[in-house]
Amino acid sequence: MWRQAGQRVFFVAAQEDAQYHEECNILEEMRNSYSLAHEKTMRTAELLEIIRNGENSGVEFKRDDIRPEQLAKEIVALANLQGGRVLLGVEDNGAVTGIRRPDLQEWVLNVFRDKVHPQIIPFYEEMELEEGCRVAVVSLSPGIAKPYVLRHNGREDVYIRMGDRSELATREQQLRLFQSGGMLHVETLPVAGTSIDFLDLDRLNFYLASIIEDPELPVSREQWIERLLGLGLMAEDGLGNKVCSIAGLVCFGIRPRRYLPQAGLRLMVFDGKDKEYQARLDTVLDGPLAGRWRMIAGQRELVDRGVIEQFAAAIQPFISCEEADVDETMRRGKEFFYPWQAVRETVINALAHRDWSRSVDVEVSSYADRLEVISPGALQNSMTVAKMIAGQRSPRNPLIMEILRDYGYVDARGMGVRTKVIPLMRQHNGAEPVFEASEDCLKIVLPKRKHNRN
Repeated sequence: MWRQAGQRVFFVAAQEDAQYHEECNILEEMRNSYSLAHEKTMRTAELLEIIRNGENSGVEFKRDDIRPEQLAKEIVALANLQGGRVLLGVEDNGAVTGIRRPDLQEWVLNVFRDKVHPQIIPFYEEMELEEGCRVAVVSLSPGIAKPYVLRHNGREDVYIRMGDRSELATREQQLRLFQSGGMLHVETLPVAGTSIDFLDLDRLNFYLASIIEDPELPVSREQWIERLLGLGLMAEDGLGNKVCSIAGLVCFGIRPRRYLPQAGLRLMVFDGKDKEYQARLDTVLDGPLAGRWRMIAGQRELVDRGVIEQFAAAIQPFISCEEADVDETMRRGKEFFYPWQAVRETVINALAHRDWSRSVDVEVSSYADRLEVISPGALQNSMTVAKMIAGQRSPRNPLIMEILRDYGYVDARGMGVRTKVIPLMRQHNGAEPVFEASEDCLKIVLPKRKHNRN
């Protein structure tokens, strides 16, 4: 078992799941077989250029007389990032000394087999740069079964590439690797110091009775705890306590930011095109994502706003204006600078898919020429911007996503970006939304529409 403890979150996650790794290995072998079958042998000029550029996040130089665990360390670190190449027969300073070890390919493959877990299939080739001087190039595709570990002396160590160095992964980095490899859903982890008293049972009772229509509702405290553990909204913290899970606190918590500071949403409004010291609005919205509702005469009525409703009320005055014309009731309508459904979809997606292992807020910022929505964390699993635009679905937090879908907050098909955000922005604003993905966040920019008021 892999155990880590922090001030706010304690979690226990299995490092190995045999069935999961077996499936990942099959997928990885298929992926590598395809890519390696289409790989062209590296040209000498390309190799010399790589050597001239020096070591970086995807390139490592090594002599071929290193110990097996030294090579495995570099392999693991590269696979846990974005893949890359290890050049054997090249000094750290870029001097080419060539390979001397006999049967080097067999030795390298044995290192992969014995020291690296889960298994990775590399692409190996040797190139002669000058007469009698050969360099081995070991190429790795980005790993899909993260975290990869170095097995040595009865230990399993996780390394990650940091610039041109391979370093032991921190607790937070290991958590994200488990998450990106699909072995761990952070939303189900326990939040230390909480209890069932930190959950709004009125919201939960409405959810069970009226949203998912559970025929048997809990009555006693013990029954509630048992049901919430089963739903993943509470969890055992490994110390004998039954506490709120991240998902439970985020969806149904009472002031969740007390114990989960990154819960909620930060909303900022600026007059200009850049962040300025003086903001028209700078507020943090705290509360559960879901509102508190009740049924009256068969109709659902909002009693208390959740974060989503709080956001809607707070942002609308800054992204709309009164229309120039008066209607037949002597009232002026609203003209929105952005399609409201696109704004709502973008913000809810940012809340639903954010990386809860990062202690930073979801940010929504309104500028003179655009609306920016920033969701913490790199895109989950193998998701890319292109896949997201195409409509591929890969929820990072499936439990939170299902709860929001139950309430009707999110598109039932989970394709809001493709079916709502993009077409509505084209129709309403005559502009395309901009998607910028990095290792830290996903930023979506909605260009502003100029209103018709004189």
